[in-house]
Amino acid sequence: MLNKKLGYFLVLMMALFLAACSDSGPSEQTSAPPSPSPEEANGEENQGETANGEPIKIGLLVPYSGVYASLGENLTKGMELYFDEVGWTVEGRPIEIIAEDTESDPQVSLRLFRKLVDQDQIHILSGPVSTAVAYALRDEVDSRGIPFLVSHAGGNDLTRSQRSDYIWRSSFSSWQIGYSLGEWAYHNVADEVMVVSADYAFGHEVSSAFMEAFQEAGGKIVSEVYPPLGNNDYAPYLTEINNVKPKAVYSFFAGSDAVRYVQQYEQYGLKGKIPLIGAGWLTAEDVRPSQGLAPEGIIASIFWDYSLDTDENKDFIQKYEQKYNERPSIESLEGYDAARVIVEALKSIGGDTSDSKKIVEAISQVEFTSPRGPFRFDQQTHHVIQNMYVVETYVDGDKTENRVIDTIPEVVDPGQ
Repeated sequence: MLNKKLGYFLVLMMALFLAACSDSGPSEQTSAPPSPSPEEANGEENQGETANGEPIKIGLLVPYSGVYASLGENLTKGMELYFDEVGWTVEGRPIEIIAEDTESDPQVSLRLFRKLVDQDQIHILSGPVSTAVAYALRDEVDSRGIPFLVSHAGGNDLTRSQRSDYIWRSSFSSWQIGYSLGEWAYHNVADEVMVVSADYAFGHEVSSAFMEAFQEAGGKIVSEVYPPLGNNDYAPYLTEINNVKPKAVYSFFAGSDAVRYVQQYEQYGLKGKIPLIGAGWLTAEDVRPSQGLAPEGIIASIFWDYSLDTDENKDFIQKYEQKYNERPSIESLEGYDAARVIVEALKSIGGDTSDSKKIVEAISQVEFTSPRGPFRFDQQTHHVIQNMYVVETYVDGDKTENRVIDTIPEVVDPGQ
């Protein structure tokens, strides 16, 4: 009898168990919702970042060591100054700079770029200083679809044969710097020139652009010499200048190379004997104090100078000197303007970084009056349209200063 009751009890419990299971949902199996595509997942993730105020990450690849260390440091300072002005936020999202030292080495830079994208997950890339580095980064920037605002490197092909939908340049091109002085030099300096410039991509490009314009105007190039980058002794090249005896010399050097070259140009007795002209880095704010009085009389072309007499430039200088207790350089201005481009572009799209194509489209539409003058982008080349200035160095007491002696307005790179 006990066994029969136990059997009934077990049957009853089994029935109740099955009923409970059947009430839990439909009997047919339902499929899980489809997984989002990588693009959708990325968009959802970034939209979440926007909503939650996650940082906007800007990768900055510039040199902090080597010949061009001062250029990288000053560009960073200029960028930080503008971000200070907006409280390091865009549309409620904090701004974060992730800076890396390129060492002006293309392979090092490529490795660091991959780290910035894969590990740090940057939204926008800026820098570099070296044209060789910029060219090395180009293909991966394009294939990965990373918005790249070039804030210094002037290699022509970045906005010509290697133009990318993702690359826009707020700095200058080699052509703009060199070509802008060519015709002017023919009419105002000499009809024969020797070229002596640093032996790397930008040095050759800027010199070629100068020679193109100079020869088109009727001038003659009597010789070309290209000392290696990071050279300490220019004696062989200065001796050659003395042997050739050109009517003028056109040069591009920057950083510590510019300091040594200009000083040795004077030491070898060429100053005052053969006029020296060139790209603005020869007598830039970050090198001239180290050159003593040697740069006196040099004439150069550049897109910004400390001496520009505009309200925008005076305001920029006052803020920079107050923050850093030193004068801004060309690169300081470049960093300042690049930061403004980034902020204004992101403001126009509500701080949304979910679509890289929308970011670059927003960058393309940025236009303002910079400390350098009118600033806007060429929609075809993705390159900045800007004034070029002819500056002359003069002695002011126990130091030298630059002054603008002519303006070549709104120089447009041909993009060919």
